[in-house]
Amino acid sequence: MLSLRRYGVLAGVLLLLGSAMTVAGSEASRSGQVWLVELDGALGPATADLIIRSIDAAAEADAEALVIRMDTPGGLDKSMRGLVQAILSAELPVITFVAPNGARAASAGTYIAYASHIAAMAPATNIGSSTPVSLAPTPGPPQPAQAPDDGAQQPAAPADAMTRKVVNDAVAYLEGLAELRGRNIEWAGETVRSGANVRASEALELNVIDLIADDVGELLEAVDGMEVPLPSGRVTLETAGAGIYRVEADWKHELLELITDPTIAYGLLIFGIYGLILEFYNPGMIFPSVVGIVCLLLGAYGLQMLPVNYAGLALIVVGIIMMVVEVFTPTMGVLGIAGVVAFVMGSVMLLDTESPEFGLPVAVIAAFAVTTAGLTLFAVGAAVQARRAAVRTGWEGMIGKSVEVLEDFTGTGRVRGFGEIWQAQTQVPVRAGERARVEAVDGLVLRIVPEANRET
Repeated sequence: MLSLRRYGVLAGVLLLLGSAMTVAGSEASRSGQVWLVELDGALGPATADLIIRSIDAAAEADAEALVIRMDTPGGLDKSMRGLVQAILSAELPVITFVAPNGARAASAGTYIAYASHIAAMAPATNIGSSTPVSLAPTPGPPQPAQAPDDGAQQPAAPADAMTRKVVNDAVAYLEGLAELRGRNIEWAGETVRSGANVRASEALELNVIDLIADDVGELLEAVDGMEVPLPSGRVTLETAGAGIYRVEADWKHELLELITDPTIAYGLLIFGIYGLILEFYNPGMIFPSVVGIVCLLLGAYGLQMLPVNYAGLALIVVGIIMMVVEVFTPTMGVLGIAGVVAFVMGSVMLLDTESPEFGLPVAVIAAFAVTTAGLTLFAVGAAVQARRAAVRTGWEGMIGKSVEVLEDFTGTGRVRGFGEIWQAQTQVPVRAGERARVEAVDGLVLRIVPEANRET
């Protein structure tokens, strides 16, 4: 018995030691991990949200660093600035890697690379073209700037005042990031003002990036031992041989990416308005109002994350209301046509961006406009036909109709009509089996005359 107890104690000790070693090993592996998240395509609200959440999660997991592998033509200014702020406040090193070969970091991608603690590129990649044309396109040719006293030629300044404000804001923003990270300030201004773009080798020579690597493995070997500043202090990277944890898109990212698609958000908004209008004119249906509210909330949430022009949104709502009013108070098409025009103009103005990835396709606007106008014309036509048609229900619909006399009577008797037996009154004698015509309805009594006496 004693030996069994000793073996049991020994087994328990071994189990505790084994679990402690397993925990220590798992902690070591976690702390030695590098997280990898992809930015492939235009930067929008969904992608920015995924990367920002990945930065926070990687810091909580005590990862060595987070790598943003980037191939982007640019994106929305609002999403870019939110991501840049997250990188600047990150509690772990953020490494931007423009890859694979043939990738680019254009427009918003340049700002992200400049904000990162370490910026790297793969061979045969490029970076730059950061002029914010989607924010304020220049309406006319630029005016040449006055030459300075030293005779050096300066780049042309934008002629439009609003364009100058937007461009100067972007220049100062990118130059501030360059100063913070110790990168080329002059090129930062040039890529915004004139859209300069350089390949990887030039970017390294100009101090736009820190290094060139073929893949993520080579990148981690190259940055091992580098010291980077964080809000909490300087840290030294230990990334050689580190494991790579690839961030996968979750349901939240998929949902956000779906409802922030301009076409989807636009469609949800329109269907939501239609649902509420249908419920308003047919109270008690419930289903249209429920679907309308859900669509309207999802569409509004998606649109508020996009650069929405609220004047365009108001025109869409006003246009739909005018077309609906046309159905119930026909104005010979005046309100209907004005509503279609307002709807189309509002749809064109809805998204305040020239980025093709976040614009409303003309075909989508045309499809919704034609469908809405068609439904309006159909409803107006149906209303006009209903107004011209003879009354078929109620006591008005009974006047002039024929009924069958069930008994001989003068004064009060019974007749059959409209699927029921009625009390009837007549001043002219009628006989059973004859047909009589209804002249008036007094409560539940029909006033009739024989068919033979019907006026023509």
